[in-house]
Amino acid sequence: MSKISPFHIAIPVHNLSECRKFYREILECEEGRSSDHWVDFDLFGHQLVIHYKPKSSEDLHTNLVDGKNVPVPHYGVVLPWELFFSFSESLKSKGVNFVIEPYIRFEGEIGEQATMFFLDPAGNALEFKSFKDMSQLFAK
Repeated sequence: MSKISPFHIAIPVHNLSECRKFYREILECEEGRSSDHWVDFDLFGHQLVIHYKPKSSEDLHTNLVDGKNVPVPHYGVVLPWELFFSFSESLKSKGVNFVIEPYIRFEGEIGEQATMFFLDPAGNALEFKSFKDMSQLFAK
């Protein structure tokens, strides 16, 4: 399959103004087009759209991965190695509460990666990760 970039993802939010502020100020995403019910953002070169949806009563679901409770579903971006660490430090300095703190998985092994999880103000789980060697993104 040929590689096409960037991707587009739309996520539901019950608090459009609060999430708009989070994506703009905490994640430092540039805002694009918007309406009363949605806002486009540039998320590391990809189009992320937050769409208003009334609040759900569903609880956060997790699956055990590498001894950690990984939120399902989750959304995110694979970042270059150095950018991952500067981005995670920026999030820490802004007081982001992590579901899974930034850490290294498979250190010294095939698929060595840095990963972190946190929630936006609407409860959407976000994962940002990086691979020490990007050619191992899909390594088995």
